[in-house]
Formats: sequence, C-alpha cells, structure tokens
Amino acid sequence: MAGSSGRRTRATGRVTLADVAREAGVSPITVSRALRGERAVAPELVARVQAAATALGYVPDPAARALASARSANVAVLIPKLSNTVFVDLLDAVQHTLVPAGYQTLIGVTHYDAATEEAVLRSVLAHRPAGLIVTGSDRSAAAHALIRGSGLPCVRVMDLGADEGGHSVGFSQREAGRALTQHLLDSGRRRIAYVAAQLDPRTLERGEGYRAALAQAGLADRVVQVSSPEPSSMALGGALLARVLREAPETDAIFFCNDDLAQGALLAALRLGMAVPGRLAMAGFNDLPGSDQMVPPLTTVATPRREIGTQAAQMLTALMRGQPVDPPHLDLGFEVVRRAST
Repeated sequence: MAGSSGRRTRATGRVTLADVAREAGVSPITVSRALRGERAVAPELVARVQAAATALGYVPDPAARALASARSANVAVLIPKLSNTVFVDLLDAVQHTLVPAGYQTLIGVTHYDAATEEAVLRSVLAHRPAGLIVTGSDRSAAAHALIRGSGLPCVRVMDLGADEGGHSVGFSQREAGRALTQHLLDSGRRRIAYVAAQLDPRTLERGEGYRAALAQAGLADRVVQVSSPEPSSMALGGALLARVLREAPETDAIFFCNDDLAQGALLAALRLGMAVPGRLAMAGFNDLPGSDQMVPPLTTVATPRREIGTQAAQMLTALMRGQPVDPPHLDLGFEVVRRAST
C-alpha cells in the first residue's frame, strides 16, 4: 500500500479508515459518516463502505471517535471485587442495559482500597468515558475530587445518597441489618451475635442496624460482635463460628454479614453435630446461590443487585443524554427471606 496511511498500517498492523476509503473508492469522511449511520449518505454508498469494512476487518478507533466528536461510547464501572457474586450480578445487569443503548463498559476493580480506587479512577478517566458508575459513597477526598473534576454524570450503587445534585440506586444497608435482627428477635432469640468480614462500609452499616434493633428491644447490653478484616469466605465462616462459641458460648443466634460466611458456619455446625436452629439459629445476607440448598436452608436478606444494575445504567444513560432524572436517589428495598435455619 502506498502513502503515509499504508506505512502506518504496515507499522501498526491496524486497518485504518483510509484503507476502507481506498477499498470502497470513496473519501475518508464518507466512510466516517456511513459507519456512523448518517442519513445524508446514499444507501448504495453505505452498502459499499460496510462491505469494504467487513472485507478488511476494520474496527473503528473509539479514542479517535471520542476526540473527533467530544463524546465517548464508554462508561466506567468501578466495583470492589470480580470474585464477589453480588458485584458480578450487578455488572452483568449494567452491561445488558448499556450495550443496547450504544455503550460499552470500562471495568475497574478497587479491592476495597481507597488508594487503589484513586489509581483506577485516574486510569479510566484518561479514556474520557461518557459517565461513571461507582460502588458506595465512602471514598477518599482525592477520589471525590477526581469525580467532581471530571464533570461526568455519576451514579452510585448499593447504597443511598441524599446529596443534592448526586444520583444513587440501592437500598438502606442499615435498615436491612435492623430488619434481619428483628426477625431473629421475633423468633425468640435474645443472645444474638453479629459476625462480619471484609469490614467495608456496607458491612459496617449492617452492624449499625443490628445494634439499633437490639437497643430498641432493650438488649443493648447483649451486643456481641465478632469480626475479621479478611475477605468473606466459607472457610472463614467456619472459623468465626468457632470464635463465637469460644468467646460467647451463650449465643443463641448469629447474623452473618454475608451468605458465604453463614454457609461455611452451617457446614461446620453439621460436622460438629450442632442442631440448627435448635441450639443456634443462623442467618446470612445477600441470598447467594446455594443458600436455599443448605442443610437447613439459610435465612437471609435478598438484595436486588440485578435490578440495581439495570436501574443505575438506565439512570446514567438518561444523564448522559441530558434527560431529567427523578427521583435522583432510587430506593429498591430488600427482602428478609425466612428459611429453616432460623
């Protein structure tokens, strides 16, 4: 291929818009307009351009398109972990909503770490996304400044905000923790422990709800909290059950901050020959896969993570298109799922 475009293609291995134009026998601007679907381009030219692009294996450069139009087709989505089913389900719903609307996702994983979140934000903002979806509202001042300074539409997920000008989709983690503790109280339990791992802001808010329910029942002096900064897992659930039995043997119910902890504790109780819920009631949070198949089936809180992802993506799409959003903070609630473990 001759000319500077040909030299660039040989150097990078990437088919350029100029290559498509040469193959179709039209100008590069016609190729650009045809591939954008502009009505001013004659149908026969569109067909010729599309055929040339297909034959050459041409893929549009999103960075170049964003620079040319001052718009991007990317949305940055920041989540704490890809190994957590809660966020995998949320992310899947986000993508299923954004892709038909013409957007792709740039995924950033923060590992529940403030410094990592700042670094991820700087990285994704360099790609000039059209909008942001971030998890929770608890972040460093530097991260808040990066989001504000970007000027991009931003939607927070998994908890609720009340800030004017902000947008969020989620539910009250505190109220969910209070409601599950109240269920245990209503079932006759009076020595309830709260077992937590990871210790992220949402886990701590569930603990606040637990303490509030005990205080309202006049049992504030019976608060028992066993926690670990380690990531939540089934193995850790068994270990933390052993700690509760050792440190507070009179405990008659445990509220685990996540289902995988509770699942591990149920398996450990089965190995010990401990009757659940006879000797010890157990409940989890998030209604993860397998909780309804445990022995006994696990009482938990079902969280609307897929619906949160869908609604957040729809809200952000409206914001990116300059459309009004009402309400700006959408509470999707939760459900206490009562099963045989309590």
